[in-house]
Amino acid sequence: MQFNNESKNNIMEEFNKAADSDEVRDIMQGFLSMQHLYNAGIKEVKTKLEILDGEFSVKYDRNPIHHIEHRLKKPGSIIEKLKRKGLDVSVESIRNNLFDIAGIRVICSYIDDIYRIADFLASQDDIEIIRVRDYIKNPKPSGYRSLHLVVKIPVFLFGGKEYVYVEVQIRTIAMDFWASLEHQLKYKSGVKDSPAILEQLRECSCEINNIDVKMQNIHKELFNDENS
Repeated sequence: MQFNNESKNNIMEEFNKAADSDEVRDIMQGFLSMQHLYNAGIKEVKTKLEILDGEFSVKYDRNPIHHIEHRLKKPGSIIEKLKRKGLDVSVESIRNNLFDIAGIRVICSYIDDIYRIADFLASQDDIEIIRVRDYIKNPKPSGYRSLHLVVKIPVFLFGGKEYVYVEVQIRTIAMDFWASLEHQLKYKSGVKDSPAILEQLRECSCEINNIDVKMQNIHKELFNDENS
């Protein structure tokens, strides 16, 4: 999953590629009119995270967030996912069934920071946590590690308040390093079905996780403060 910003022209080009009928094209045009809503949802969550990072920096003289990325799911992926799940291809179906159209990825320094950020989001009065998938405590068979949250957040428009689902992926720098290279090695090289390669990637994930834990323990020992 690539996290970057799409221009309106690029999105329209994706619509035309994905649309296999006039009906689907009309649906995707409807989604285009909704994209400002999803972008607003991303901005709302991103602003909260930036405020948290700034406050933490003032209190503890460090930033728990290394950087933040965001993206809107591409139209072709939206249609493919609806069809794969056997769902109607409609704007209403998109709104009600797909929770990862708007995505934010938060890259942290340490494992503890991941759960601090998740707790911060859960404590917000205007955020509802819809789903939690902890692939850190329970890694995927591939070795993938990350904490995934789906949050529902209100966006205030001229016509009133609307709710938007935003998927938030939170991981350490080390976890992101593994995930990025694993994607390149497994999918772009065409060896994703090689048992030997998959086992090596899982081993790398375990080694990287051990380093993550060691770095966190070193940090705690140096600063002698659970919150630092």
